[in-house]
Amino acid sequence: MTTRETTAFLALDDLDLTLSLSDRFMVMAYGAIQWPWLLRSLDGGRKKDKAKLLAYLDLPQDALPNLGSWKADTHFLWHIVSAIEEMRPQQVVELGCGASTFVAARALQLFGGGKIVSFDQHGDFASTTQDWIRDNNMDVDIRHAPLGPPPAGWPGHWYQLSDVPAEIDLLIVDGPPWAIHPHVRGAAASLFSHLRSGGRVLLDDAARPGERVVARRWRKEHHDMDFTLDSQGAKGTLLGHKHPA
Repeated sequence: MTTRETTAFLALDDLDLTLSLSDRFMVMAYGAIQWPWLLRSLDGGRKKDKAKLLAYLDLPQDALPNLGSWKADTHFLWHIVSAIEEMRPQQVVELGCGASTFVAARALQLFGGGKIVSFDQHGDFASTTQDWIRDNNMDVDIRHAPLGPPPAGWPGHWYQLSDVPAEIDLLIVDGPPWAIHPHVRGAAASLFSHLRSGGRVLLDDAARPGERVVARRWRKEHHDMDFTLDSQGAKGTLLGHKHPA
């Protein structure tokens, strides 16, 4: 995320993972139908929108890396900023670090001063991202969380989380990558019990077929929450709201 070079088409490799035959089949099947969304995701958003975002956060115009592909697009980053400005959250938890962590940390610095904990499966990448954000005088807590067995009822591999904050105001879901399993991000529901009353969830890449399946299941299983798809931007964002007590 710290590079300003063009982003590679694929996310960072998870070479230590062994996918089951069923998981490999699902990845191949979804890959055959969701290539239009993958091509669209190469667009990280219009340059003027990125410039507007950076100006709003009072950051230099070169503060963010080249967006697009597996990086968050400008529209998703705006959702993060808007949620933080409106909610003034005390605790943000993020799954998958990078440009979104940078933007969230800056928004928290400007709006309320809450804390962010971000988990990522790549230890070196997590460390580099943490250094990049701290070099910009922002406070973050990025933790290495290797992928392993998922919560019951969900496929693929999932972050092996520890010391998750007991109460979460805003949950940002931007990982793991779909190439592990098209429904892999659905396991973020294992953290919904940590959401405070009125808490929110932001799911990136929500326009893809796999994430649409996840959204349907979340709606079916979590009646104390409302979910709305914003299909704008390059990838789409699912907005989740936990009902007030």
